[in-house]
Amino acid sequence: MELGLVGLGKMGRNMRERLRRAGHTVVGYSLEPAVSDVHSLKEMVDRLAAPRVVWVMVPAGAATQSTIDQLAELLSPGDIVVDGGNSRWTDDQRHAEELGAKGIGFLDCGVSGGVWGLEEGYALMYGGEAELVARVQPVFDALKPEGSSGAVHAGKVGAGHFAKMVHNGIEYGMMQAFAEGWELLESVDAVTDVREVFRSWQRGTVIRSWLLDLAVRALEEDEHLDRLRGYAEDSGEGRWTVEAAVEHGVPLPVITASLFARFSSRQEDSPQMKMVAALRNQFGGHAVEAVEAKE
Repeated sequence: MELGLVGLGKMGRNMRERLRRAGHTVVGYSLEPAVSDVHSLKEMVDRLAAPRVVWVMVPAGAATQSTIDQLAELLSPGDIVVDGGNSRWTDDQRHAEELGAKGIGFLDCGVSGGVWGLEEGYALMYGGEAELVARVQPVFDALKPEGSSGAVHAGKVGAGHFAKMVHNGIEYGMMQAFAEGWELLESVDAVTDVREVFRSWQRGTVIRSWLLDLAVRALEEDEHLDRLRGYAEDSGEGRWTVEAAVEHGVPLPVITASLFARFSSRQEDSPQMKMVAALRNQFGGHAVEAVEAKE
């Protein structure tokens, strides 16, 4: 099928390639001419046969709102917009109403997979009407990992981004646990090879996981993470998870503590945040801050 894809950053470009490998026609638009297939949103829309499906993969907030506002004027009744960025789930209902007033369908889709998604596939969590999901299903099937799992119709509009938000909150807690364990191991003289301890956990233990594999990969590249500054950003979804927990009266002590630990990284060169920064770089290609060269 044909798909318009708005936003060709790290994930967007790889998603375009994975869809094309699956035989789909993708017309991509980016503000970066070097990677864009067209020169404008209008040209992208014009090149798609109706009824159209346009997937938005731009930063949450103002960029997503601006893109949806423009698409609302360019698309026609019967077309569908899929927001695959990391939008706040509370924005989805508004977007659905704005587009719905013009007869345009809307789906929200949380996407996980980072820089590895091209080869491994993307975990997808989508929300919206079943009829709209069915029309976009060939795209979901091409992006998801092989096998019966890796994608879910999570529920109504907003459910996809809510599920992805909770996923990222859990991710915060898991990364923080690995980071704390790594710092403790590094602090004890009796343990002489922390990297190999982490490597030994990859087989037979109950904490073996992709995050553990990525931690080992990071330690192979920089055994004591000496080249990293202990600073890690938060994407916003950790905050939204904690806010949702407060709103619904659900206790989230681990996720909340891991979010606050990110804040502490901005006050000093935290050893734990070296590991969190390394993990974020490994799975998502997120930027890291290098230690400044000493004179």
